[in-house]
Amino acid sequence: MSDEPFFLSATDFQYDKVMHGITSSSALIGCVIGGALSGLLASRMGRRNALRLAAVLFFLSALGSYYPELFFFEYGKPSWNLLLAFNAYRVLGGIGVGLASAVCPMYIAEIAPSEIRGTLVSCNQFAIIFGMLVVYFVNYLIMDGHENPVVLKDAAGVLSVSPESDAWTIFQGWRYMFGSEAFPAMLFGLLLFFVPKTPRYLVMIHQEEKAYTVLSKINGESKAKSILNDIKATSHEKTEKLFTYGITVIVIGILLSVFQQAIGINAVLYYAPRIFENAGAEGGGMMQTVLMGVVNILFTLVAIFTVDRFGRKPLLIIGSIGMAIGAFAVALCDQMGVKGVLPVFSVIVYAAFFMMSWGPICWVLISEIFPNTIRGKAIAIAVAFQWIFNYLISSTFPALYDFSPMFAYSLYGVMCVIAALFVWRWVPETKGKTLEDMNKLWKKEG
Repeated sequence: MSDEPFFLSATDFQYDKVMHGITSSSALIGCVIGGALSGLLASRMGRRNALRLAAVLFFLSALGSYYPELFFFEYGKPSWNLLLAFNAYRVLGGIGVGLASAVCPMYIAEIAPSEIRGTLVSCNQFAIIFGMLVVYFVNYLIMDGHENPVVLKDAAGVLSVSPESDAWTIFQGWRYMFGSEAFPAMLFGLLLFFVPKTPRYLVMIHQEEKAYTVLSKINGESKAKSILNDIKATSHEKTEKLFTYGITVIVIGILLSVFQQAIGINAVLYYAPRIFENAGAEGGGMMQTVLMGVVNILFTLVAIFTVDRFGRKPLLIIGSIGMAIGAFAVALCDQMGVKGVLPVFSVIVYAAFFMMSWGPICWVLISEIFPNTIRGKAIAIAVAFQWIFNYLISSTFPALYDFSPMFAYSLYGVMCVIAALFVWRWVPETKGKTLEDMNKLWKKEG
């Protein structure tokens, strides 16, 4: 269920697939903006306050998407101006997502002990995919027996809603789904009043005593003194330039983000419902959602329990190879017209290897490879590239698939192989290193 049937009933313009595509992806535009601004906001406001701002944006976006008519428009009457307002609220929420996606791993990495930093940052990814499962369940409860609207297309390609469609889902149901976001947003914002500022940020704003207090609670007093001295020796965020440690570390951070999207996970998952339906599963779409959600959770747990034991690089390389096998298998099955267990299993393999590697580990590396002095700005650039390529891959997949499914999935498989080579050759292993070690690493490399 979506807002599409509601806007199809507008009388002052004709809502089409292009407009629906723009509306559906408008949040991604906000994600790029939020990611790009995250470094500046995290440095000026602090990591904790930046997350509080993200929570406010989530809350306002949820309320605005639920009730876009607020103050200016007639309730329940779709129009062109209302569509613009709805998209504005979606972009606002996207800014919050982009901001939080960069600052959450940054906050966790800066406050976590080095020996469990990878595990804790991976838990952030686990929380995200677990949240997705919760959303599926909440949406199911909201539907409560109501039917999705039926969208018709005439000979000229003009879309309309079948008059037999459930009116509740057209005018009310989608609102509750967007509005339900307000509750976790509010809880997120409230809980942020119970967490401290990160010790790295406190040192940067010359509050060493508070930083020591936080470090003592996490690491013990004796170790806290040593960590505090390292932080003080490497914290000059307001004076050091982005390329102080050379261009290599920036390029590696950007390419980690680019490869996480270029390997095509969103495109593969996009086509997954069709594969399940072709395999003859009843209720293919719903089964795909639940099955992929379970796979995502199980294999993210693999990353959580192994990232600080085996390291970041081995997981990324193994994951890339596994994804390549899955992607090539999907392409081959599609080309040969194979149906049944094999194509379904291929998609599951692909998703599983992503969730144990590039899904969480990319965020772990992005949060920790940059030196303290440039972390905020560097993460902002890397995350902005991630959202840009998320949009590019998602928006180009339909055209690629129409051209040739074999070519599309083979392309993603090739990208997986290139990603493995990139990690093997260029990405440093950060397991067990402190964030202050990154300054020494890149000065030595430079």
